[in-house]
Amino acid sequence: MTPVRPLVPHEHLRTWLGADAAAALDTMVADVAADPARIGRVFPGAARRTRRGPLPAYGDTVLGEDAVRVELVAAAAGVLGPAALSAELRALYRFGDSDEKRAVLHALNGIQPDAVLDGSGLLLDALRTNDTRLVAAAMGAHAARLADDAWRQGVLKCLFTGVPVARVAGLRDRADDVLAGMVSRYAEERRAAGRDLPDDVATVLDACTAATREA
Repeated sequence: MTPVRPLVPHEHLRTWLGADAAAALDTMVADVAADPARIGRVFPGAARRTRRGPLPAYGDTVLGEDAVRVELVAAAAGVLGPAALSAELRALYRFGDSDEKRAVLHALNGIQPDAVLDGSGLLLDALRTNDTRLVAAAMGAHAARLADDAWRQGVLKCLFTGVPVARVAGLRDRADDVLAGMVSRYAEERRAAGRDLPDDVATVLDACTAATREA
């Protein structure tokens, strides 16, 4: 078993879904818990059976369809061992559309930091895209598994694509002089091209400075 933390509390999601959609989700969760192999069949159509859109209590940062699919992953994770769960997540990501890929990344972010399962390969794939929601999800809590250079490149990708660095988990813990140099060079290139600097450039450099002082 690999516990997966839900994206939002159980009761919050079901209140937002409404009675019929919540019942549909509970049925899918029970089906997957009984037979984890079913997740590949119910995962793609889960949003159609429930509801789409942002959960108002979380601004526009949490989508209901993501929360629904994370619960399905959690149901499978409660039965499968790490290797089997990893294989299921890779398949869901590989064959999924952008929405499904994003939900897989959110599920990875809900895995305990010391869990055996490592989905960093999926994070790296997401960071090669220009889909801002995928990039943001890839720089969540599971990005702690990324090697330092890959993580720094992920921070730069956020700056390139306009993903708020507030979405980067552990920024103040991992920011360092190397990242500061990379971001400073990026800023110089922007200035030389006569382009405005994203406000988040200063945020990252401040985090790097704070980390250096604390070291």
